[in-house]
Amino acid sequence: MLQFAPMNDDVQQLVQAIHDSPARIVLVTAGAGTQALSDLLGVAGATRTLLEALVPYGQASFNDFLDQRPRQYVADDTARLMAGRAYTRARWLESEGPMVGVACTATIITDRPKLGEHRAHVATWQPSQLTCCTLHLHKGARDRAGEENLVSRLILNCLAEACDLDGRLSLPLSDGDSLERAVYDYELMTRQLQHGDIPYFGVQDNGRIRTTDAHPQVLLSGSFNPLHDGHLGMARAAAEVLGKPVAFELAARNADKPPLPAPTVLYRLAQFAGRYPVYVSHAPTFVDKARLYPGATFVVGFDTAVRILQPRFYGHSRANLRAALAAIREQDCHFLVAGRLDEESQFRHAEHLDIPEGFDALFQPLPPSQFRQDISSTELRASGRKGSR
Repeated sequence: MLQFAPMNDDVQQLVQAIHDSPARIVLVTAGAGTQALSDLLGVAGATRTLLEALVPYGQASFNDFLDQRPRQYVADDTARLMAGRAYTRARWLESEGPMVGVACTATIITDRPKLGEHRAHVATWQPSQLTCCTLHLHKGARDRAGEENLVSRLILNCLAEACDLDGRLSLPLSDGDSLERAVYDYELMTRQLQHGDIPYFGVQDNGRIRTTDAHPQVLLSGSFNPLHDGHLGMARAAAEVLGKPVAFELAARNADKPPLPAPTVLYRLAQFAGRYPVYVSHAPTFVDKARLYPGATFVVGFDTAVRILQPRFYGHSRANLRAALAAIREQDCHFLVAGRLDEESQFRHAEHLDIPEGFDALFQPLPPSQFRQDISSTELRASGRKGSR
């Protein structure tokens, strides 16, 4: 049980300001940081802020929360993954308002000697940006309570920054301590994309940004409104069939829809936080995508494959359609097509496509035995159900 120790006035004032802000948070901490949780709960108004708090202390709990075993439990990459999972958890629990995923993974003084350094990694993930702070502690300069206090104050400062508050707690750093800060600005990347400064960008599951140095091998493109289990199941099946990792691509501009505004791009992009790599581009057609991602296999559902083969997207010209397919083939790109149940309860798959002669090899079926899940984003929105966790 958390013990509410006497709270300093500066801590109480900052926590009160956090509670008075509109942000809702999920906090995940391991190794240190429970004093920050105690402070959040020790000031009236915590129910306005805290959706959930998790302390995955054991390795089994830690791995279960991340849905993977991290390469290192106390590392900046791991803190970012934790913050991403915390953010997507917050979105699942609360459908409206600003959300923040807050995470800390740390190693501080314990009841046995530690050979390595004492350190903490604190991350906050929100749609506009991911911030990660790394604190290296002067080993032996403090007792456990002193190290815990410093880490917890850092957590509250990071949370205050995410809530766009002016106030910060003083951090009693010694000469042997160091504090580093890294920001991954998704809003800036989205603006650059919309202005045509970059052709696309990617966000890894741990939040790192990738630009044109990235060459994804397999992409599942869509609008992801919302991301759901059908998308995820299709990606897993494609990875098994192709033996390659699958990334997602958010289509910020579609052939038959207006471009997505920046806030929508950021909100949909954040569905992948801490879970899956995702790319964003303004390439409206698969010809454009093939030029951006040469050699890629595009994983598509049957309905999308039908649209790819409709002459209306090529000036109502079958000659233009053939030219587009030839351009895709020249980029060494292919399609992996997942089947779908139509309105007449007939299962449609790649063999039902009207493929121009000579281009059959571009379209490979994803066997129904590997994947079949009859769900759509349209149905989820109509029924008011949520997407994937």
